[in-house]
Order: sequence, then C-alpha cells, then structure tokens
Amino acid sequence: MLDLTNIAHHPVLTEMVDVLCAKTQNNDRSFFSAEIAYFLGKMASSMRATIVTRDRGEIPVNIYALALATSGFGKGHSVGIVETEFMKGFKRRFMEDTFPVIAETNLWHIANDRAARSGKDAQEEYDKAVAEFHRKGPFLFTFDSGTSPAVKDMRQKLLLANSGALNFQVDEIGSNLLGNLEVLTLFLELYDQGIVKQKLTKNTADNIRGEELDGKTPANMLLFGTPSKLFDGGPTESEFYSFLDVGYARRCIFGFGHVHRKAYETMTALEVFTKLTQPTNVATINKWATHFHKLADPAMYDWKIIVEDDVAVELLEYKHDCERLAEALPEHEEIRKAELSHRYFKALKLAGAYAFVDESNELEMGHLLSAIKLIEESGEAFRVILSREKAYVKLAKYIANVGEEVTHADLHEALPFYKAGQGARNEMMNLAIAHGYKNNIIIKKTFADGIELFKGETLAETNLEKIRLSYSEHWAYNYLNEEVPFDQIHLLTQAPEMHWTNHHLKMGHRAEENVLAGFNLIVIDVDGGVPITTVHELLKEYKFLTYTTKRHTEAEHRFRLVLPMNYYLELDSEEYKEFMNCFMAWLPFKVDEASNQRSKKWEAYENGEYVYNLDGEMIDIRPFIPKTKRNEEYRSQHQALESLDNMERWFAQRIATGNRNNHMIKFALAIVDSGVTLLEVEKSVRGFNAKLSNPLTDREISTTIMQTVAKRFEP
Repeated sequence: MLDLTNIAHHPVLTEMVDVLCAKTQNNDRSFFSAEIAYFLGKMASSMRATIVTRDRGEIPVNIYALALATSGFGKGHSVGIVETEFMKGFKRRFMEDTFPVIAETNLWHIANDRAARSGKDAQEEYDKAVAEFHRKGPFLFTFDSGTSPAVKDMRQKLLLANSGALNFQVDEIGSNLLGNLEVLTLFLELYDQGIVKQKLTKNTADNIRGEELDGKTPANMLLFGTPSKLFDGGPTESEFYSFLDVGYARRCIFGFGHVHRKAYETMTALEVFTKLTQPTNVATINKWATHFHKLADPAMYDWKIIVEDDVAVELLEYKHDCERLAEALPEHEEIRKAELSHRYFKALKLAGAYAFVDESNELEMGHLLSAIKLIEESGEAFRVILSREKAYVKLAKYIANVGEEVTHADLHEALPFYKAGQGARNEMMNLAIAHGYKNNIIIKKTFADGIELFKGETLAETNLEKIRLSYSEHWAYNYLNEEVPFDQIHLLTQAPEMHWTNHHLKMGHRAEENVLAGFNLIVIDVDGGVPITTVHELLKEYKFLTYTTKRHTEAEHRFRLVLPMNYYLELDSEEYKEFMNCFMAWLPFKVDEASNQRSKKWEAYENGEYVYNLDGEMIDIRPFIPKTKRNEEYRSQHQALESLDNMERWFAQRIATGNRNNHMIKFALAIVDSGVTLLEVEKSVRGFNAKLSNPLTDREISTTIMQTVAKRFEP
C-alpha cells in the first residue's frame, strides 16, 4: 500500500475542516471531512464536471457520504455553516444565473434536433420543450426526502436543462431511513454514471408520457445523524446493513465523529468566544466563499478533467493493492470486501472534485494522493461503523451500569431497542447474559411476586497491591480499613493480639449492619481432617497464603487458608453466604462452614507458621456468584456429582477433562496424606473409580496407581 504519512489533505478540505472544528469546538475531523467531500462533489457535479480517462471513458464527478457522530457533536451546525457561509454565493449564482442560461441553450438544442427529425418549426418544438421543462416544477438544489417517481421527474428536468445535479441530503438518517427506502434504492443506480432506467407508465390525455432523453444526471448524497438512532437493534439497523451490502459500502465516503473537546474544556468563556470569532475563521470563509462563487461561472460548465497516464497507473496500483487486501479478508466479511475493493473509484471521483476546485483541466498526482488519504481515513471510519455494539451488548452494559434492579418494563422504557414481545426480549436477554458471561459482566436474575428482576455489574479485576481488609486490636471496635499488598498480609496474620476481616467496616465497628459490600479476598478456616501439606499440593495452581492457628498441632492440623480472588465483588449478606457456601462445597476438603459470614473476623497468631504460593493464578470466582448463568451451570454440574465427597468431586471434574491416570494417582496420594493404611487407600481408589462414568480398568489401577501408592509407604 501507498505510504501516506507525508501526504497532506487538499487545502480546501484542511482549511474548511479547521473552521468547522473551531466553530463547533470539536477537534474530531472524521465527520467534517466526509461532509466537506460531499459539498465539493455537489458543486462539481452541478457544473457537470467530468473526469476523462483512457480506460473507462468519461466519469461524472459526484460524491456519496455517510457521516455519523454522537449527540452534541455539532452535525447540523457544521452543515449549516457550509451551506450558509461557504456555499451561499455558489448556490445563488448557479440557481439565478448559470442554470437558467445553460437550460435555455440546451432547450434550443433539443428543439432544433426534434425539428430536424419531425420537420416542424423549431420555435414550436422549443415552446413544447419549455412547457415540458416547466411542468416538471422548480429545480430543487437540495432535497431531503421524496419518492422514486418524483426523483425521476426531477431527473427529466435536469436532462432537459443538461445542468445541475440530484442532491439528496438527509439529517437524522436513523429516524428517516425507513421513510426514504424508495429514494435510496434509486440512488444505488445513479452513482456510477448518473443513469437510471425509466418506469413504463400508461400514456393518457391527462398524463402524457414525455419523450425519453439520453443523458447523465450526476447524483450526490449526504446521510448524517447519530449512530444510536441508526443502530437501534431493530428494522432500521437491519435495513441499513442491507443497503451497505447491496452497494452503499462501495459507494460512500464514511465519517464517524466523537465529541472531542479537551482543548476547550480548560478555556474560559472569553477564550472560547475569541476562538470562535477569530479573524482567521472569517478570512478562510471569505476566501473559499469567493472562490466557490467563481466556480459557478458558466465558463466552468462542462469542465473536463484529463487523467494523464502516470496518474492512471498510480490509481491502478492503488486498486490492485485494495483488491489484494480484500481477497485476504474472510469470506463472511462481504461488506468490508466490497468497500475495500472499490476505494479506488471513490478516490478517483474525489480527486476530480479537488481538480475542479483548483480549476485544473488535469487530474494531478497531488489530487489523487490527497483523495486516497481521505478515502483511507474513510475506510477506518467504516471499520468503526461495522464494529458497532450489538443491541444485546448495549443491554448488558446498561444493566451493569444502571446501579439498581430493573424489570422488563423498565428496560423497555429506557432502551428503544428493547422489544415488548416476550420471545424477542427473552432472546435478547439471553444474548446479553451470554455476552456478559465472556466479558466479565454479571447479570443476576431474581423473582419477586412473579416479576423478573435483573441486576448487574461489571467485574473489576483484583489488583494484588490493593487487597481489601480491616484490622483492630479489639475483637469488635476500632477497626481500620486498608488496602494492602497480598504478599504483605503475613505481617498482619503474624502480629500479636490482632483481629481482622476481609471487608471494610463503617465507623470501625464490626457488625453485620456496618459491613461495606466489596471484597477481593476469600478466607477459610480449616479445622482438622486434612494435612496442611495436602492442601498446599491440591491448591498449588492457585495463589494462596496459609498460616497455622493457636489450636494447630502435629496430630490435628488447624490453619487458615487465604486466597485472592480474580475479581472484586460487591455482595449483600445473603448473597455472600450463598457465594461462600458454593465455594466451600467446591473445595476438595471439609472446612469450617462459619466462614460464610460477612462480619466474621479472624485472629492473628504471632507464633504461627505461614506459607505463600505466589506462582499460581488467582482463583476464578465467577462460577460461585449467585443468581448468574455461570453459577446455574456450576450448580447443575455439582448436582450431577452430588453422590461424591469433596475430594472425589474435585478430582472427578479434572478426570473428565484431563489425564485420567495422572489425576487418579494424585487422588490416591491425597488419601495417603490423610494418614490411612494402604488397604484403605486401595478401597477408596477403587470405590471412587467405580463411580466414574469412564473408569480405569482394574489392571491399570493395580499396575500403575497402587504401585505408585505402595512406594509412598516404603520406609
């Protein structure tokens, strides 16, 4: 591809966009660039400028543009500035002087031609042509809606005049798209050469079909508005993408603007006013308004722009580059393929508009390269448009950010794309939940008096440097809220006479009503039944801290297990209890069930032994978050393994997805560590194996599993 780094935009585009940025106090140039391209094409095609090529013949200069920007961007304001300040002189001169003069000349050409064929008087034929011309109504320099017959009627008038262009300009395209489907379909035909097939109508005394005229009528189009109205998740969005698919992707120059006013946010009102009224704005407007007025001179009519061979070769090289890139795209990206492979044609038409503005009879290399630069920026804007958020993504984000429980009625009221029909809304909600499932958004579903309630949040990843806890020298009062590094928690757990919790507290008082929702640390008491070394081995894939408590002995291990979570959660008392119960049931050993209280505190022990495992991953807590889809799936899997104990369930889940023999050995060795005899280990192994849906053979257990176990018992 061409290196466009040092290629500048055409001065007319740069200077006009500079003014629009200053006037709208917005520095995002993409929307304004597409808009200006349309107006340049509008002037060139009104004067019937054409590009003369050796390989494709004559091509009319015309521009289709689609420019979207968020609310408050200054879309309508910027269009108004161009129409009333930059182009006012061109429009007046063209409509009042140039168009009538050229129309009269062409009507005489038509009259003389018809007279020569019919043998009638030229004046009589002229009078008939003039009457037909006036029957078509006044020429509209710009229109924002219409019907296919009306556009064809206007086109017939332009054929009679052999001047002017069809200029279709729609604001708030999202709201007006469905009302203009007929015109948009017709404009698909008009783009390339300004030619459209006529509809056959019945010829009557009241509706006399006029004589068909050969010729071209260039067409320009500007569609602009807010993306939220266009991407409504309904018929409008569907129709829009259908139009892109059938041809508008390859025809349009795209712009996509965001409100970007950082440069103005720190200014005072006086500084903003000074910038809005700076003399350079007025000078630029006057400069180009005067020049555009000159372009409406009849001498500029039928302007021919010759493409020399070197420029034509450069354009072909650009075309081949684009086609190669399009070929590399996957087959399902047909819209992107179409847009990319036809960029060269949009670049040619825009380069012709630049040449017309420069009053150049030659399409120069600079015109082409500047045009290609804008078309490449248009391609990036098109990529943004195609990667818009789907409706269900917006729904998931809305539920996560609204901050309260919502019903279907609330969602229907707040979101225009949320359907009222039960089937449609359930499908969208399921898609939203599925999106959240993979994008760290949890959506909880509950019922109250038969009404579905939804509440969500975006999960924030845990920063290991900011683990939430509070601590005090008193068991109930004077707790201090802190965020500490995980690898420094032992300084607290080994401190003398210290108590701590894994939540922050209001007013330092440890009571359930004072617990502030929000935690990123799980703390579990393990009181006997499993050796601490076994826990270290079983959980070695996760980050953890263990420290022994006062009641710990060599005969009966009592210790505390501390695990950082991969996400920060805010749960109320009941949800926390449900979360912890679910998590504790997942562990491969029995623990103290009192760990499910939010207000529970733990005591430090200065003489205890602590062990860190900092090499593993943080525990993924998403399956344990209550009232979520992932939790429902986990509970379903857990229920299927309900007949197994904690240890068996832990290894059964791993055996289902990994090396069966390897995991069975780990299971057997974990049993060994619990202090039982070799016969009891074999009984446990065979009993567990019998419960599996895909058990190991007796021979494999005897020759591999039990042989490994036996070695552990050797002195």
